Amino acid sequence: MIKHYLKHQPLMIWGSAIIALLIVTAFGAQWIAPLDPIQQTLSDRLLAPSWQHWMGTDQYGRDVFSRLVYGSRISLAVGFVAVSIYIFIGTLVGSLAGYYGGWVDAVLMRLVDILLCIPTFFLILMVIAFVGPSIINIMVIIGLTAWTDVARLVRGEVLALKEREFVQAAKVIGLKDARILLKHILPNALGPILVVATLGVGGSILTESALSFLGLGVQPPVASWGNMLQEGKDHLTDAWWLVTFPGLAIFITVLGYNLLGNGLRDLLDPRLRGSGRNG
Repeated sequence: MIKHYLKHQPLMIWGSAIIALLIVTAFGAQWIAPLDPIQQTLSDRLLAPSWQHWMGTDQYGRDVFSRLVYGSRISLAVGFVAVSIYIFIGTLVGSLAGYYGGWVDAVLMRLVDILLCIPTFFLILMVIAFVGPSIINIMVIIGLTAWTDVARLVRGEVLALKEREFVQAAKVIGLKDARILLKHILPNALGPILVVATLGVGGSILTESALSFLGLGVQPPVASWGNMLQEGKDHLTDAWWLVTFPGLAIFITVLGYNLLGNGLRDLLDPRLRGSGRNG
């Protein structure tokens, strides 16, 4: 059935191919990049794309293609680490709120409501202003501020699943709450969590790029797609390649994760599986 579904979902296959290419590029950067991404050669500054420099050079003579390749490591790391953090927190909070209900649900969901009232990006900016910009801080802060939607989703799934017969049977035979959650409820809620995680990687990459563009993310000379855009914005008229290629990299990567996430949603949701649509 999955093979039949994939045959009719080419966009999901394209999304998977994009992500696979990103992973290969990130792990093989030292072999793929032709030059050192931070080596400055002022005599080669602002060279247009050529056979020697496929995507040109920047204002410091650094090879744009090499920096783009190494920048994929930042995007991959931010996406996976940040999403892992907020999926863990959101799943924990949502599970406790949905399973126990009562005052536990009320307290945890009011906390979620309060955090939802604060724009996430603004909250991230405030935290970075205190702790300072770095790749580690970016990953942790995104993870600690983006878990609220996951918590609401998991809570809804747990509320529905805990009334099912197999959960009631587990309670009757005396299984502990932790085992019921981990062995019986959460595995059945894994589909929606997986979809949210996939879509969240793309969102985390966008957030890191925006922060780096503002100078609050990954700091030069480390290559990041966001700070490459920031460095190239002053040369829009005389060096178009400085913003075009990093912008395309961000666009294609986020598109790949969105295509894969939408495809997984259709695959895992029986109501959409036969609809033949990808969005």
